[in-house]
Amino acid sequence: MKLTNPCCAEEAHLPNGRRSWLKKAGAGTGAALLLANLALRTDDAEAASLTQAQRDSLTPDAIIALMKKGNERFRSGKMKPQDFLAQKRSSINGQYPAAVILSCIDSRAPAEIILDLGIGDTFNARVAGNISTKEMLGSMEFACAISGAKVVLVMGHTGCGAIKGAIDNAQLGNLTGLLDVIKPAVEATTFSGERSSKNDAFVDAVAVTNVKKTLEAIRAGSPVLADLEKKGQIKMVGSMYHLNGGLLEFLA
Repeated sequence: MKLTNPCCAEEAHLPNGRRSWLKKAGAGTGAALLLANLALRTDDAEAASLTQAQRDSLTPDAIIALMKKGNERFRSGKMKPQDFLAQKRSSINGQYPAAVILSCIDSRAPAEIILDLGIGDTFNARVAGNISTKEMLGSMEFACAISGAKVVLVMGHTGCGAIKGAIDNAQLGNLTGLLDVIKPAVEATTFSGERSSKNDAFVDAVAVTNVKKTLEAIRAGSPVLADLEKKGQIKMVGSMYHLNGGLLEFLA
């Protein structure tokens, strides 16, 4: 892929000299230099949205590293200023997100805020229990195979109500079928304590298992994404967001 020098003409027109969260990869630079450059500019106002050249210059590992840095800023309370209006304007004619995030609908776990991202940085798919469905697979295939995203991030979280519902065998309309997708994770979770929705440790252990099972379902259900991962063009990774403290823990 052709790398873009951040000093080149392409960026000259960007409002306020804006550097996006993923804009620092010049020709020949590696992830370490990219992160160093980003760290030197954490006070820059976020204006223009991510360009194709900027996104294409990054590896999946570099994108994940930048997500971790964004979460560090979130947890420290030192998030970047975001000019969402400028980002909206600059992305009208095209979008080049670097990742697609599959997360839960929980109102306390908004991925873009947790990772200190702006408009145009990621595709975001949300469903209770962050499960894989046929529609989600199609959406992720669009994000990666067509639009060029390089990371598929599945994000579970602590204290998940959908996980508790699956443990309790809750029954309610269409929610029943959704929870049925999560129930195999309950059975597959090895846990020595009380296996109850009232036991937070067990709920969170099941949530971790559920993230891993979602990744398995994505690979099994989408030969398109599995092939991209096998070729090294994308990376699929799981994570757990901790409501207490705000850490986004990336799973091995």
